[in-house]
Amino acid sequence: YTKIAVAYTQVVTIATDEHHTLQNFRNSVGAQWTFLSDPGRIIQKDLDIAEYTDPEHDPMIPHTLVLKPGLVIHSIYNGYWFWGRPSFYDLWHDLRAATAEIRPDWDLGTPRLREAWVAGDYSFFHGWDRRSVVATTNLA
Repeated sequence: YTKIAVAYTQVVTIATDEHHTLQNFRNSVGAQWTFLSDPGRIIQKDLDIAEYTDPEHDPMIPHTLVLKPGLVIHSIYNGYWFWGRPSFYDLWHDLRAATAEIRPDWDLGTPRLREAWVAGDYSFFHGWDRRSVVATTNLA
């Protein structure tokens, strides 16, 4: 998590445990990201991801979703079996691809990008289009 936080990437875990049980788990593993408790299994029902092979405990089939802005799904991993779970490298690759899709300034060698910058058109550059005119003028 500390590696991806520098890229303004967020992580959330949703589990069916009660809030206090989930927070104890979160603290015991030193997780720094958000954990959400869903003891009513709303997500499990909405996404139809009940693990039907264990009706006694009614667990969810673990899933990992990589989302782009607007909660658009980029990729899904079904973690029922170990090899269905994403590795750190899988997530790194997916997040790289998703970011490249949504950031026009991903590759500064893209044709006409330098010309837009020189002309003062910062709309293609993430974050720069929100700076005040005074702040960008001082950069010159």
